[in-house]
Amino acid sequence: MSDTEAAAPPPLPVSWADPQREAAFHRWLDGIAAKHGLKPSTVRLASADASFRRYLRLDGDGSTRIIMDAPPDKENCAPFVKVARMMDDAGLNVPRVLEWDEALGFMLLDDLGTQTMIEVVDRDDAHANRDLYLRAVDALIAWQLASKPGELPPYDEALLARELSLFPDWYIARHRGVPVEGDLRRTLDEQFALIVRHNLASPAVYVHRDFMPRNLMIPRGGPAANLGETRLGVLDFQDAVHGPITYDIASLMRDAFLSWDEEFVLDITIRYWKKAQQAGLPVGDDFGEFYRAVEWMGLQRHLKVAGIFARLTLRDGKPKYLADAPRFIGYIRATASRYRELAPLARLVDGIEGAEAATGYAFGRI
Repeated sequence: MSDTEAAAPPPLPVSWADPQREAAFHRWLDGIAAKHGLKPSTVRLASADASFRRYLRLDGDGSTRIIMDAPPDKENCAPFVKVARMMDDAGLNVPRVLEWDEALGFMLLDDLGTQTMIEVVDRDDAHANRDLYLRAVDALIAWQLASKPGELPPYDEALLARELSLFPDWYIARHRGVPVEGDLRRTLDEQFALIVRHNLASPAVYVHRDFMPRNLMIPRGGPAANLGETRLGVLDFQDAVHGPITYDIASLMRDAFLSWDEEFVLDITIRYWKKAQQAGLPVGDDFGEFYRAVEWMGLQRHLKVAGIFARLTLRDGKPKYLADAPRFIGYIRATASRYRELAPLARLVDGIEGAEAATGYAFGRI
């Protein structure tokens, strides 16, 4: 047992809001326990995410397994199963689907470990994390190289526009209480159309859509593991699409839960771009143009996530997410203030936030 594992908090018990679902779960688990060498009495809560899914951990013969609890009336698990297979075929370290009861919404998975990348990064010394981020880059490039048209839903104009609408609907109107009408509505419509056009100009590849340290797993043995599995594990991939090649590197370097100075963002993005070029991915020959495209794609994501975090708080009763909203407003203001075409959006956000216009080129440590 590692020092990290020894210091881990005690496992959380599993509670059920629906007694019928609890009974169905135990019947399902008892039915597969012998086949997989599972110990049903050891079930405990592993984690939950921003959706209606949650994850349980239990012991088996010499290892642990993960159970996904995803009520079928709220979560469609078919994309998870499909993308897990696609990522495995691409050489990524993802959990295998060992059992799946589609009707009940229970799934037995490999356990990739207990430590996420975000838990081991050095927040005070960005460059101490370079090797770790480059391992994430390697996983991303392997995923992008597997791309084929027609396999995943398109990240098209309709989906991009629908995501952007979350910002006015949930962040501006419901969180900030500002009516989205008149000049404000027209400005948003014009700026959003511009953002979508820029982003659709990038070549399309497979997009994880939430590729960030919180969804990357450290191999058992720690960040410097040199025995057994050394690839970072990849999770939370069920929303994968076929879309702009700029999306996942923007997601990785402009994170939902931690921020880096632009020096480090540039460092890793350049290294990604060079590796992608060498691998034959369509990232172009001009890094400046590529980086601008990454910034515009990041802006799309930040507007979307600010809306999602407001919705999680106001609709779903999960207030912890909105605490990170200032990070996204900082991202939005920094990018919008950098491009003349986005000046109307910068002024709009400044007005809503009651803040002075953003200046300079650093993202800052928010």
